[in-house]
Order: sequence, then structure tokens, then C-alpha cells
Amino acid sequence: MDYNSNIKYIIRQMHREEYPLLNDFLYEAIYISDGMEPPPKRIRNTPELQEYVVDFGTREHDKAFAAEIEGMIAGAAWVRIMHDYGHIDDDAHSIAIAVRKAYRGLGIGTKMLKELFES
Repeated sequence: MDYNSNIKYIIRQMHREEYPLLNDFLYEAIYISDGMEPPPKRIRNTPELQEYVVDFGTREHDKAFAAEIEGMIAGAAWVRIMHDYGHIDDDAHSIAIAVRKAYRGLGIGTKMLKELFES
């Protein structure tokens, strides 16, 4: 368990039944510059973004970690091999990471990335 600003959280592997949450975190992962209007949530339904989450857990290299705070999933970091924007080759994993706005800046994302890289 890690502590930061009196918030206790754990980083753990995401459970299969939690994979549908990745669709929500996919929207949270979209970078929005200060002063910019966020895109509509339906943007996550585009085929190029759905590639990050569709049938997650069915591909050999799919892996996801969750940040849990008092039983709530506050963040997710996941990898899979896919043909996305940054596709390099069929052996390179693509990564997505998101932390709910209220918990950003506490080091949670960094901890999730470390877990992904060490697993």
C-alpha cells in the first residue's frame, strides 16, 4: 500500500470482470489542453480508440493494472499489442494510462507504470 497526501491506495492487477471499466478510463486518458473543450464521450466509440479496449483480455499480451482507493478504481494502466497511432511492429506493446481527475498528481500513474514494466 502506498500513501500520498493521506490517500491510501493499492496498485494491483485488474480483474477480468473490471475490464469493462477500461472504456471509461479510455476517455480519461485523452489529453485535453488547458482551456480546450473536452470532446464528447462518444469519441471513445471510434474504431481507432476502441482498439485499446475491445475484447480486452482475449489477446495473448493484454495486461492491465488498477489503482484502488477504498474499494474504488481510481486509475488504470493497460497494454496490448495493436495497430494504433504509434504502432511500431507486431511485437511492441501500446500503453494507455488514466487516473481520475480527483487523484491526479499524487504519483498513482507513475506507480501503475512501474507495475506494468516490472510484470
